[in-house]
Amino acid sequence: MDNSKIKRYTVTAALPYTNGPVHIGHLAGVYLPADTYVRFLRANNRDVKFICGSDENGVPITLKAKREGVSPQEVVDKYHKIIGDSFRDFGVSFDIYHRTSSQMHHQTASDFFETLYNKGVFTEEVTEQYYDEKAQTFLADRYITGTCPKCGSESAYGDQCENCGSTLNATDLINPKSTLSGEPPVRKETKNWFLPLEKYEDQLRTYIESHKEWKPNVYGQCQSWLNAGLQPRAMTRDLDWGVKVPLKDAAGKVLYVWFDAPIGYISATRELFEYARLDVWNPKSEEYYINQKEVQKGNWEDYWKDDSTKLVHFIGKDNIVFHCIIFPAMLMAHGGYTLADNVPANEFLNLEGQKISTSKNWAVWLNEYLVEFKDKQDVLRYVLTATAPETKDNDFTWKDFQARNNNELVAVFGNFVNRVVVLTHKYFGGKVPMLMNVTPEDQLVIDELAAAPAKISASIEQYRFREALMEVMNVARIGNKYLAETEPWKVIKTDEDRVRTILNISLQIVASLEILIEPFLPFTADKLMKMLSYGGHQWEDAGKMNLLVRGHQLNEPVLLFEKIEDSEVQAQIDKLNKSKDDNIKANTVAAPAKENIDFEQFSAMDIRVATIIAAEKVEKTKKLLKLTLDTGIDQRTVVSGIAEYFKPEDIIGKQVSVLVNLAPREIKGVVSQGMILMSENADGELSFVSPLNNHNNGSIIR
Repeated sequence: MDNSKIKRYTVTAALPYTNGPVHIGHLAGVYLPADTYVRFLRANNRDVKFICGSDENGVPITLKAKREGVSPQEVVDKYHKIIGDSFRDFGVSFDIYHRTSSQMHHQTASDFFETLYNKGVFTEEVTEQYYDEKAQTFLADRYITGTCPKCGSESAYGDQCENCGSTLNATDLINPKSTLSGEPPVRKETKNWFLPLEKYEDQLRTYIESHKEWKPNVYGQCQSWLNAGLQPRAMTRDLDWGVKVPLKDAAGKVLYVWFDAPIGYISATRELFEYARLDVWNPKSEEYYINQKEVQKGNWEDYWKDDSTKLVHFIGKDNIVFHCIIFPAMLMAHGGYTLADNVPANEFLNLEGQKISTSKNWAVWLNEYLVEFKDKQDVLRYVLTATAPETKDNDFTWKDFQARNNNELVAVFGNFVNRVVVLTHKYFGGKVPMLMNVTPEDQLVIDELAAAPAKISASIEQYRFREALMEVMNVARIGNKYLAETEPWKVIKTDEDRVRTILNISLQIVASLEILIEPFLPFTADKLMKMLSYGGHQWEDAGKMNLLVRGHQLNEPVLLFEKIEDSEVQAQIDKLNKSKDDNIKANTVAAPAKENIDFEQFSAMDIRVATIIAAEKVEKTKKLLKLTLDTGIDQRTVVSGIAEYFKPEDIIGKQVSVLVNLAPREIKGVVSQGMILMSENADGELSFVSPLNNHNNGSIIR
């Protein structure tokens, strides 16, 4: 869209499912780039509304509720607040964070469906869908798992394979099973309302092909869908949780989550304008927050139904088809709505070389980070932006997190700012000195500073946030290089006026950095603004040489960043390793049963209760203990390979189970007359098989 024709912006961020907290993959993929873009627009005095909210009607919510033994409402209430609080504490500056369980959303989604129904858009089709006979319910896509027909992953869902990212139909799955009962589902007839996407194929192709500037991953996936031929898609589901289908003959059916979820952007915008309340949580009523303290002026429709509005959807790559094919088709069918000008979808962020997994707890959760790294929001914002998966999947590691903080934020950005402010206080009482004679080397720095904002702006407007952040850091590097080359701490001894010029230019760089860094690191910008004791500048002011006037008094210097120690990072790595170990334990499969034996063979084994009366290590071995047992029928020696797990002195007096009629065997020069029974867990830890209560030695174990 031609920027000269844009009057306002509507920026949306994908609605997170309220079945768990937000993790760094969500932040890097969607919420940080969206927030950076919106903050940049606001710094340029653009009229923008930043819209998001909780997606509370998806099947993942009902799955979570069943696992936790609570109601879906309890699940969404819990995680809506955790997610919303985390976003706010992290500085994500939504104008409204809404929720799809609200009355406004249910009404908006129902009205939208009815409009399409009354226009004859939908087709009614009776189809065979999967049904769980044991649970006696139709299965939504996410209630079905099986083998992906495209990549072979055995944990694909009925709507998508999270391993390869392919969009699926439940009937595509190989060996499907119900997540409710674990049983293979059967097919059963049911009626639903379908959106005939094929009728909008030409319109969608024209729309998509008019946006060849979109990211290659977005444009390419859209073309792939169109070239494969669009098919009708059901817009209703047989479920009892969600927005009820507003038709008389639709009992027991709700709107398909990918029909109602994008409408959540619209309902949230309506809520922002029509029912704006104070900027506080109110968990017992509407349960959303708004970033203004007064009712919005204007009309919500201006942000959705005006050709001079630029609509931008920030999403992850797994949501491309829904935002670029299905939602636009819905808007086309309805009529009157603006289509997205861009859909900048990022790829996936991995964690320590592995795919982030909510179910396996292989993630860095935002709410936990905010507690464990108090007041370090901007460190995570910086690292996630610097490593954002904009064009391909990328990897977050805690060592890289530490290195970028220590070597870039502390050593480059923070170091430059601190040196300039400290030197100004030391030489000029904290007052901005006068710009004196400007040398050619000074002018070179001034010109580089003046050119920086345009470079950064161009990168942000093209959704290249990594590149934009690098350009901001380059401004700090220019400042550091300038100080290193001019050496004001040496020059002050012979030429005070020269130092005035050096520090004036350096302070102007610092002031510009405050403006330029704000879209990326708002907490740092706030600290810097307070240190400089100024504010109110806009993006257009960045790069100028008069931001801090002669004689302006600075506040005392404070450190913007602090080093992150090895112990802090190791604690996080240990935390992840524990999750990995816990998953291994949880997924450990018992060894298969050995071949059957007959009763006579079993009866031949004589297993007795015995007490250990003496124990010592077998010489020149690491694993063997020599045990003396009172079996009730005799005292005998048994050699057991348990020395790595038990100290001899700790097991004397312990009652055990021993096979007493095992043929004697010499082990390391000691004759062993039996075998003690042990159990072994997933960690390889051993435990004695002992009677719950003390039994007489010699008691037979049957």
